[in-house]
Amino acid sequence: MIHGAVPLLHDYLLHSASEVGGKVALVCGKQRVTYGELHERSDRLAHFLAAAGVERGDRVVIFADNTIETVVSFWAVLKANAVVCMVNPLTKSEKLNYLLNDCRPAALITDGHLHAIFGQPVHDCHWLRAVIVSGTIDQGELSRLPHAVHWDTAVERPSVAPVRRCIDMDLAAIIYTSGSTGEPKGVMLTHGNMTAACTSIASYLELREDDVILNVLPLAFDYGLYQMIMAFRAGARLVLERSFAFPAQILQLIKDERITGFPGVPTIFAALSELRSLKDHDFSSIRYVTNTAAALPLKHIIMLRELFSGARIYSMYGLTECKRCSYLPPQDIERKPLSVGIAIPNTEMWIVDERGKRVGPGEVGQLVIRGATVMKGYWGKPEATSRKLKPGPLPGEQVLYTGDYCRMDAEGYLYFVGRGDEIIKSRGEKVAPKEVETVLMNIPGVKEAAVIGVADELLGQAVKAFVVIEQGRTIGEGQLRMECQKRLESFMVPKTIVIVPSLPMTDTGKLKKAALS
Repeated sequence: MIHGAVPLLHDYLLHSASEVGGKVALVCGKQRVTYGELHERSDRLAHFLAAAGVERGDRVVIFADNTIETVVSFWAVLKANAVVCMVNPLTKSEKLNYLLNDCRPAALITDGHLHAIFGQPVHDCHWLRAVIVSGTIDQGELSRLPHAVHWDTAVERPSVAPVRRCIDMDLAAIIYTSGSTGEPKGVMLTHGNMTAACTSIASYLELREDDVILNVLPLAFDYGLYQMIMAFRAGARLVLERSFAFPAQILQLIKDERITGFPGVPTIFAALSELRSLKDHDFSSIRYVTNTAAALPLKHIIMLRELFSGARIYSMYGLTECKRCSYLPPQDIERKPLSVGIAIPNTEMWIVDERGKRVGPGEVGQLVIRGATVMKGYWGKPEATSRKLKPGPLPGEQVLYTGDYCRMDAEGYLYFVGRGDEIIKSRGEKVAPKEVETVLMNIPGVKEAAVIGVADELLGQAVKAFVVIEQGRTIGEGQLRMECQKRLESFMVPKTIVIVPSLPMTDTGKLKKAALS
């Protein structure tokens, strides 16, 4: 780190390169790269970006797969005093065009195999001063792209990073929300926001230099991105895969690399639960397992505890606007299995009613977050920002009104109830989809469940459930409804239950309810 300077996000790489430069930092397929090599390559790319006219505060879009080039690019953009915008490689051309026009980037870093997607948006984006393409691309196609060079040319520059100009209140990243309920919004995060989040999360996970962290999540998904950042902060090793599409291959990787940290989402754990050969694998190296995106169903908690018997299981909850809200200490998972835990270190949270007044234990209301991780706002959207960031309890501060409905018990443990825009009003009663989904998920043979409200002339809104059945099991709609009637109040029982082969998911593994309605 720079002596006497306030730490910036990329100081994590600088520090690890100086302390353990010869250590393997990143494993990606058959490639293994040390901290020293990542540091040098990112310096070269940062030098190119600065020479191409990228200045302090400029946005640089990285539209690429989970590759070594993507990791190098992330750190290079920060070293160039610019702002990283990670975009999922599964993004379609029309959406990419929207994102480029929204954040107005000075540069784009991408993969050649995505040319059919980024080609036209690049021509339509007049702010670009550099386009860097890695991998294989036809030379003719490359020459027709404005301001385009191949990756190999870009990293031929001297390995000297531009002069450090940022301070910790400057933006480090703009992370776009999935847009499942509307057009994507760019969450603005400063160096201070992101280092605060890393420090807090790493403290309760107790990350160490000898950790080997598996990441099968997209780096464009903040949960996946932070796996890389926190690994490099600790001087640990990151094993980077593109997805969990081939579970058997991933399970072998856990054994071969002696993985100690396994971050996942409910869809990954649901896929794990269906593998018949799980107990034949050696998971003794795994020290911790984490989950976010949605609360873990009880059956998955039981499965994970049996599978990773020597590991700590962390159920966590958060949103892009503040990275992480809460975590459930592993020792509490049996006592409070349905809770998403307590506030992460250096963060406060409370519940308010519709008038903004704090409510007592057990009462449902909107969750409010106060802490250094809270975003600066939404890029270019002051009205949307003002709905989320509001005056806090102390003069001059702003806190995050999450829009999520939760309740808190007398010990301060949080229970997620539902997104504010998902609450169903049926027969004059409020129904939390999460409560109905939990009941459905606990019925033997149910793999996944999603609940929405649909317009109904008599009820106002009717409860409608979509259910995925485990392979080899046979359960009918009538049996599912009967089980719901045993466990739910009458107004909560789904009027309609549809058995489906799968549920629609976003690129980051989150349930896309808009596609159900």
